[in-house]
Amino acid sequence: MMAAVTETMAARTGRDLESWVELTRRDFVNAGGDPLDQRAVRNWLRDVHGVRQNSQWAIAFEVARRAGWSMPTVAEFVDQQYTGKKAVLRPVYDALAPRILALGEDVHAEGRATYIPFVRARQFAAVGPMTTTRVDVGLRFTAPPASERLEPAKAPGQATHRVRLATVTEVDDELLGLLRIAYEQNG
Repeated sequence: MMAAVTETMAARTGRDLESWVELTRRDFVNAGGDPLDQRAVRNWLRDVHGVRQNSQWAIAFEVARRAGWSMPTVAEFVDQQYTGKKAVLRPVYDALAPRILALGEDVHAEGRATYIPFVRARQFAAVGPMTTTRVDVGLRFTAPPASERLEPAKAPGQATHRVRLATVTEVDDELLGLLRIAYEQNG
């Protein structure tokens, strides 16, 4: 995705990635802005220059990278998500992740700050601790199956539906079947 955004950035924004990084360092960082605070960089790009979301993310990521930041691993993202009061939910994630990855050799996990997306050709599932008592499994369906456990959703990730889980026992055959359907619909 980053490559696609940067390839078309000049046409969409009037500047290529390198020019945006130089401008951000000159005007934002030299004015006291923190290059590692990607949210602040994105807000500045939006508010001052009208840069749209995907370009904001790409620019902020590159500014932070050049300032010494490195992207956390998936394991590090997971560790960050399941800390403090949410630590009790880690067994739910640990029960789900290997089963989702086992759906096919083309499945991989990616890291995000608040959830972990599972992707093949495109994201089909996402798992994240949404409260201190609940993990949401976001599922992307083109044709949702009938299930009383599914509810319409726009998160986590690219979900069209979600299933709420509070315990490991809810990681059952029905949920695994729903994950399989989402996997098959997003190939």
